[in-house]
Amino acid sequence: MKTRQKPDWLKIKLPTGSNYRQVKRIVEGHHLHTICSSGKCPNMGECWGAGTATFMILGDICTRSCKFCATLSGKPLPPDADEPAKVAESIRLMGLKHVVITSVDRDDLLDGGAGHWAKTIREIKTVNPHTTVEVLIPDFDGNAELVALVAAAQPEIVSHNLETVERLTPQVRSRARYRASLEVVKLIGLSGSVSKSGIMVGLGETFEEVLQCMDDLRLANCEILTIGQYLQPTKKHLEVVEYLHPDQFDAFKREGLARGFRIVESAPLVRSSYHAENHVTPVNNL
Repeated sequence: MKTRQKPDWLKIKLPTGSNYRQVKRIVEGHHLHTICSSGKCPNMGECWGAGTATFMILGDICTRSCKFCATLSGKPLPPDADEPAKVAESIRLMGLKHVVITSVDRDDLLDGGAGHWAKTIREIKTVNPHTTVEVLIPDFDGNAELVALVAAAQPEIVSHNLETVERLTPQVRSRARYRASLEVVKLIGLSGSVSKSGIMVGLGETFEEVLQCMDDLRLANCEILTIGQYLQPTKKHLEVVEYLHPDQFDAFKREGLARGFRIVESAPLVRSSYHAENHVTPVNNL
């Protein structure tokens, strides 16, 4: 089933509850950013209500302007030197057992923000020694040394998203290249970290192109894959070409597991960090 009208299975719950208010208070009190709010994630109410959040470091203004992303684009402010400590303390106050960190692209910085990334991860682990860390990193323009710098801080999972299939990459992503992103995923695996990636569907890709994307990621030794429905954040962004039925996502999951991914999260509202806390233990125990 394919339709342009937003279907019932994409309905989301509005944010509510005491846990949601607590997370919101801590995030705002420490002047932090989350991709939950900046990216208009449909799962924010569920995740914040459960006391979890995905922190976005290096500000909330991205140097890129991808056609699918709701994050602001423009000239960012200088990085906040106190941000690593603020993030680590917020995680302590929330009592998180697992945390996901992402960032805007910082092409304005010589190291793309990699040094700030590494400092943030180390600070989190110092203040929260029992908290596991997943990071969703930019491509750093394919610079192997910068990817290695982040991985050397020893997060449990390092993720870098392909976002879409190869044919659609030029019209969906403003600067990133499909093959360069695959190389980043490969570098993650070579670093000894667990590698993860994700794509959106509903942008006009074919079933066969999604399967090719899976094959490409497996050749890059990607271990965890997420697949979710693209949702247009504003009228200025790319339109949804189709809404895929949940059965289609089930088929993607079967195909992914058959290709050797250890974990495949595939459903309409799946996002990169959705249920990320469930990804650490199964993988690390293998």
